[in-house]
Amino acid sequence: MISDNKFHTVRGYQLLEQNKKILTSAMEDYLEMIYRLSLKEGYVRINTISELLNVQASSATKMVQKLSELGMVDYKKYGIISLTETGSEIGRFLLQRHQIVESFLKLLGVSHSLLIETELMEHTLSIDTLNRLHALTKLFEKHPDLLAKYEHILLQQQIS
Repeated sequence: MISDNKFHTVRGYQLLEQNKKILTSAMEDYLEMIYRLSLKEGYVRINTISELLNVQASSATKMVQKLSELGMVDYKKYGIISLTETGSEIGRFLLQRHQIVESFLKLLGVSHSLLIETELMEHTLSIDTLNRLHALTKLFEKHPDLLAKYEHILLQQQIS
C-alpha cells in the first residue's frame, strides 16, 4: 500500500491521461498484469498472461501486439514480453490504482465480489476521486473509531 495521500508516479497519471483515448480498459488490465508479473523476473510470457487473465493465448498475443505498437511493451519471439519505460510507469500507476480501490472496498467490508467490483470501478475513476478514496481510506485506517461509527450507521441504513 502507498504510504501517503498522493501517488509517487505523477508521470504515470500524465501518461495515462495522454493515452486515455488510446488505451481501452482491457489494455489497461493487460498492462497492469504485465507490470505485476514483471516485478519478479523483469519479463512475462504470453502463456502466463493468458492463464491469469483467463483468455486464449491467441487473444493475449493480439493484445500484446497492440500494446507493442503503442510503445508500452517489447514483444519478442517465443512469447517473451517486457515493459518499456512508458509501459512500466503506466503499469505502476495502474497497479496502485487497483490497490487503492481494493483497499477502500475492503475497508467498507466488501468481500464477496471484491475483485469484480474493483475491476469495474478502477477504470472509471478520475484521478481526483482516486486521491480522495485513498485519503478517506487512510483516515479510516488511522482512526478506527470513525470506521466503527461508519459501520454502526451502515447497519442502521441497510438498503433492502
